[in-house]
Amino acid sequence: MATQRYSVTPHPIETLLTWVKSGEIAIPEIQRPFVWDATKARNLLDSLYHGYPVGYLIAWRNPTVKLKDGTPSAGKRILIDGQQRITALMAALLGPEVLTKDYDTVRIRIAFHPVEERFEVSNRAIQKDSAWIADIADVFSPTASLFQLVTNYCQKNPDALQDEIFATVEKLRKIVSNHVGVIDLAEDLDIETVTEIFIRVNSAGVELSQADFAMSKIAVNEKYGDNLLRKAIDYFCHLAVAPEFASKIEKSDPDFARSEFWPAMRWLEDINDDLYDPTYTDMLRVAFTFEFGRGRLQDLVALLSGRNFETKQYEEAVAEESFAKLKAGILAFMKKTHFERLTMILRSAGFVTRDLITSRNAVNFAYIVYLRGRSEDLPVDDIERLVRRWYAMSVLKGRYLSGPETTFDLDIRQIEAQGLQSYAEAVIANELPDTFWTGMLPQRMETSSAQSPYFIAYLAAQVRLGDKGFLSKDITVRDLLLNRGDKHHIYPRRYLQQRGLGRNQYNQIANFVVVQSEINIAIGDKPPEIYFKEIAEQVNGGTKRYGGITDPEILRQNFEENCLPLSLLNGQAPNYETFLAERRRLMALRNQKVVRYTLMIDGIKKYSADKHPDAPWLSQNVLQAVFLDLKADYILANPPFNMKSWGGERLWEDQRWKYGVPLVGNANVAWVQQIVHHLAPTGVAGFVLANGSMSSNQSSEVLFMSFEKGNCRGRWFRHNLMARRGA
Repeated sequence: MATQRYSVTPHPIETLLTWVKSGEIAIPEIQRPFVWDATKARNLLDSLYHGYPVGYLIAWRNPTVKLKDGTPSAGKRILIDGQQRITALMAALLGPEVLTKDYDTVRIRIAFHPVEERFEVSNRAIQKDSAWIADIADVFSPTASLFQLVTNYCQKNPDALQDEIFATVEKLRKIVSNHVGVIDLAEDLDIETVTEIFIRVNSAGVELSQADFAMSKIAVNEKYGDNLLRKAIDYFCHLAVAPEFASKIEKSDPDFARSEFWPAMRWLEDINDDLYDPTYTDMLRVAFTFEFGRGRLQDLVALLSGRNFETKQYEEAVAEESFAKLKAGILAFMKKTHFERLTMILRSAGFVTRDLITSRNAVNFAYIVYLRGRSEDLPVDDIERLVRRWYAMSVLKGRYLSGPETTFDLDIRQIEAQGLQSYAEAVIANELPDTFWTGMLPQRMETSSAQSPYFIAYLAAQVRLGDKGFLSKDITVRDLLLNRGDKHHIYPRRYLQQRGLGRNQYNQIANFVVVQSEINIAIGDKPPEIYFKEIAEQVNGGTKRYGGITDPEILRQNFEENCLPLSLLNGQAPNYETFLAERRRLMALRNQKVVRYTLMIDGIKKYSADKHPDAPWLSQNVLQAVFLDLKADYILANPPFNMKSWGGERLWEDQRWKYGVPLVGNANVAWVQQIVHHLAPTGVAGFVLANGSMSSNQSSEVLFMSFEKGNCRGRWFRHNLMARRGA
């Protein structure tokens, strides 16, 4: 027989309201936005007045915590289901103000008609009508005299019978004696079980999340959390959306305005940027993962309760430390420099509008990468590069779309164990091998979803590369995205519809380009074989119909930037399926190009000095030969000069030594061949070497460097590397 993990007890509403006022039951949402409209409060009171059931309340007691002196302290009960009902009753019966979803402070006034025994939301007309008691809070006031209230009512309404009005108003006052069942959950239940209970009991209500539990824990802990930290989270999120809210905070919440949190977030009142508007869940997730090195918010709830994961006991010291760390994480999240640097990096990666931000959790972990990089004292440019790369990889691979908490937890724990740079480099290389761009990505681009991460990443790639809009001479894709340019069907929609193709076929992302409205209108529904022929004529002295491009070479470049098959330059339109396949391939390669551009290899990474005391700055790219398959279009490097004892004897047969085996006593040639190995066929490298690395003994031949094996003098020029690669 299963053990019952709850108890059910009926309590008078008056008792419940007394418990809430005294703090016996915590309802943190009383201080958070009240999402019910006033008509729901009216309906609740009407049900109570007529003796109808209004559902159960669910409470969960915080675990008993061991105080620092060793004595136990019973935790408060938190109302996890029924918060809106209790808030509505308190607001209507007792008269406190509540915050609306717009963070306006308002009174919920419910009127009562004693003759008709009817409730309504109070308004100006009702307030002027003597037949109504305009605010039932007057009836429930502790100083209210029922006799005086009825006498005054009857004086204003001489046709009313005093005894009947008295009986009706007395019945109204007795609704606080109605009983409501309270389900008390066992305090040793875990968060996931409590959440499941909530979902099963209240499937029609608002979904309860781990972040909601965490916010409740913060709000009810008067000793370490208090409402200031909870308000800081709520206010920051609201300010990010509505900067004008700043004046309301200063006016209506002077205590908060005097706290350390207000100066930390006040900068938002001058910002109008919607690229990343975090929710309280986002703030908690970033702050917790960054500060605690954990990714599951249920662990945050446990830690804020004082859970010691080693002893499995609840201890006050753990709660105190956890609140301090969370506060530090929240302040780091809110810091202007951090927040603005994150959005700047996202924009620099090509994600310049809110519409391009399709994975909030990918942004959240990018923020964690940024904060972690700062905590590890990485160079600023390294942090920016890591954040761009990690975010691009996360979007392309959908890393945080399903089971994000599990992935957050895995990533942050590995970062803790391996260090940010080492782990990030390994994950990116593993997730985005060369085969991803040529095989997997083109296949995944076979979709008609305009919100596909692959199409979003492609648009961001165009922005980062400075590509022009389709057939635009000067207007860039960035300009068009920022100014709501059109999405044009390369093979027009109606043209394809007339050939029997459905929405999923003509709306393939490979059939879209970003274009100026006037160009889109000029093309209209023309068949591709006609308007591409007219475009070809336009750049060869014909009539200018589509945009301002009149030079064939500029048109070729525009087609390449927009990933159009070059056969279209001659006005030859392939069949639709052939076109889509080729354009998916080109779009994938465009994405690859921008990622490689973002991944420019600098070749200089810290390497364990205790393993290689003579080479503290030797790149593990050389000695460990990681990322051997990576090819880059651009490489910039400043390798250390003339390194001795660099470990070359272990790499005698290495595949990178295409032009000869480097000297064991000097790493210069190893660095150069490492760079050459990673260059794409048309790549360009620029790097710095010591002054004596090159010398000449005759005009036709350069002694670039000496090699351990063979006569390799002049190999660099004889293989045309200097001219072809520009190294």
